[in-house]
Amino acid sequence: MKDVQEYEGIKFSQGSVKKVTDPLCVEAPLQITINGESFTVVMRTPGNERELATGLLHAENVITDFNQVKWSEVFDKYNRIEELKLETPKENLGDGFLSSRSLLSVSSCGICGKKELGDLLPKEKAMEQGFSISFEKVLEMLKNMHAKQRVFNITGGCHGIAAFDTAGNMLCLHEDIGRHNALDKVVGDLLINNKISQAKVLTYSGRTSYEMVSKAFRAKIPVIASVSAPSSLSIDFAKEFGLTLIGFARDTEATCYSGSERMTI
Repeated sequence: MKDVQEYEGIKFSQGSVKKVTDPLCVEAPLQITINGESFTVVMRTPGNERELATGLLHAENVITDFNQVKWSEVFDKYNRIEELKLETPKENLGDGFLSSRSLLSVSSCGICGKKELGDLLPKEKAMEQGFSISFEKVLEMLKNMHAKQRVFNITGGCHGIAAFDTAGNMLCLHEDIGRHNALDKVVGDLLINNKISQAKVLTYSGRTSYEMVSKAFRAKIPVIASVSAPSSLSIDFAKEFGLTLIGFARDTEATCYSGSERMTI
């Protein structure tokens, strides 16, 4: 498997010592090149590279129309994609291409590399309510996601994010060592398969940061539910831009910090 690799270690437990071999989540660089120039390097878990790049470049407003993009790949010695090459007309490049991140985007922090504080604020209007959904159905979505997290169930060391429609149908699920990478893969998958308009709920396996809410807003997915805590800025952002933000969604309980008008018991 390209996304899991075994490593040897020594395990200490209550006075005993033994050698172990553990399956661990792979972290490797991916270079994204646009029209012959390196745009960014993303530290991620190998797999679904085109979905990852599509979601990232959509969130950053780098590419206007992905139908005008020609893709090619460069592989490393492990037969993993190490570089994605995109060719597209200059007029298809959005504002995000000129105000790009710093070259290295790490797997733990998607916001690092923004050049100015003004880059944090979207230029779009807040989302309207549109529909309602029950807490019970959201918790069922989270359970469904957990059950299908293949890499996490093997390694215990990667994040999972899934997208659902209002009926609770899972549209896609992706895993990655970086939370924002997993979300970029999900959004990219939805865009590639023309399902972005069906996606209404995102479920997360980790905490919710500003970056995660920002990407959900850009994709126009109004409900976010996570098993862990949201940050203060993610709640402020969700309130201002009309998203429903749910944290600590575990077993039979969940806490809604923004957009509770969409939720029913």
